[in-house]
Amino acid sequence: MPSKTVIVGSSIGLHARPAAIIAEAAVNAGVPVTLSVDGGEPVDAGSALMIMTLGAGNGAEVTVASDDEAALATIAELVQKDLDA
Repeated sequence: MPSKTVIVGSSIGLHARPAAIIAEAAVNAGVPVTLSVDGGEPVDAGSALMIMTLGAGNGAEVTVASDDEAALATIAELVQKDLDA
């Protein structure tokens, strides 16, 4: 499965608000997308709760994976943005 590693841009990490925005985009993509941190199990990017379990703070490396290149690019871009602004 193609993947891309990006840096979390939200100032306080992937907490409720950024997780909800990312999950909504993943669900709207209609294809499986996963997120993982180094050494961790991949979680469903369509679940805000699962995203929050990653414990990914600002500056953390997160790997986005999907067989759909457009979905991968969209979710990777969201993870890199400061969604708290």
